[in-house]
Amino acid sequence: MKNADIKANNNEKTDAKHLSENSDLLIKQQVTDQQVLIVGGGHVGLSFALLLAHHGIASTLLEKNRYPTVGPEDDQTRSHYLDSRNTALSRRTVEIYQEIGLWAQLQSHACRIDAVQISEQGSFGRAQLNKTDEKVDSFGQVMENAWLGRKLLLAAQHESLITLIDNAAVTSIDQQTDGVTLTFNYYDENEHEQQLQGSVLVACDGRDSTVRQLLNIGITTYDYEQTAIVGVVETDKPHEHVAIERFSPAGPLAVLPLIDPEGDGNDDYQTGFRRSVVWVCPTGEETQYLEDDAHFLQTLQQAFGQRAGKFVTAGRRGAYPLTRVLAKEQVDGRCVIMGNAAHTLHPVAGQGFNLCMRDAHVLAQMLSTQVLKGGDIGDPQLLKRYEKSRQTDQKRVIRFCDAVVHGFTHPNPAIKLARNVALVAFDKLPNIKPLVANYAMGLKS
Repeated sequence: MKNADIKANNNEKTDAKHLSENSDLLIKQQVTDQQVLIVGGGHVGLSFALLLAHHGIASTLLEKNRYPTVGPEDDQTRSHYLDSRNTALSRRTVEIYQEIGLWAQLQSHACRIDAVQISEQGSFGRAQLNKTDEKVDSFGQVMENAWLGRKLLLAAQHESLITLIDNAAVTSIDQQTDGVTLTFNYYDENEHEQQLQGSVLVACDGRDSTVRQLLNIGITTYDYEQTAIVGVVETDKPHEHVAIERFSPAGPLAVLPLIDPEGDGNDDYQTGFRRSVVWVCPTGEETQYLEDDAHFLQTLQQAFGQRAGKFVTAGRRGAYPLTRVLAKEQVDGRCVIMGNAAHTLHPVAGQGFNLCMRDAHVLAQMLSTQVLKGGDIGDPQLLKRYEKSRQTDQKRVIRFCDAVVHGFTHPNPAIKLARNVALVAFDKLPNIKPLVANYAMGLKS
């Protein structure tokens, strides 16, 4: 190639590079102009803001509570290791956090699930899922809610595209043809009324969502007449990364593996004795399990037998009445209802948070695609397409959770026999496990 040709070629590459850089700059400017307003700064709200930032989309997030002061080295040794709630993150949720570069910070407090054992108290039916058989690294990870929340908050605080406003209560929402105006009260030493304008509003403000109520979006509810007792216990037998699902006459139960205070939940040579417990009892019976450690441990022992070893220590526990809450609509104009505000589910299969993360991931991708096309990210038709795209996954998860709850608590002997036969069939018949495992891991939605 001649020198003149080489020079011309280099000039073309330089021009292309500048064009690409200018395009990226234009996209970032356009995205920043089309700001997303997020109400609710819990795990879903913070995760959604970080997903948007990953795509270059700016957001302002309002949280009604005051955020705690956290630092990068906070709680490295898990000093409150017997006083925490925990979440099972599906493989798909882990992949989402990997996409935005956050998983490396989260992983030290996560514990792999290598196997899942399913059985019913006093019955012959049982089944097991094993990561080797299903050819996966793990079925998911279990993590303390407090650790996940701290890391999400730290990441959001250090992200220039995210503006955090805490101690703020939303009072009204006004939608226009080209945007949405949010009015809120901000509390410092005094109360101040302020307004924000954005292209789209996403509500992640929980089961009793203020935004949903202000938009007059109705809900359907179903009271399971059950209460979940949630806490952490220690056993004398290492968990070996096994999750145990156990069904009893009172309701579904689970113990999930956790790491010990100095442990690494992904180290094959670490031995863990901590376990997260979800114990479901009829509403009205929860006090005895909250106040009496010995009774709680004895009850767990009776329900699980020796599958988990001996339950030796119980941490502080919380009680959570179980009610299914579903928003009748998840999109109203330029407003989207997400997270528990859209669907609060029974915790039987640990699917609630993971379903919310898939919702958040899909919406963030759709908004990013709209920006790249030069479109309006608050376009009501676009948001309606998001709502429709999530219906199949949401309905499948809701039906599955309800089927498990009602199917395994029904006292009819014929139904009990049928479900135990089904468990055995699930364990023995080929091709069923991989399908169920993929749905449980969020890989098929």
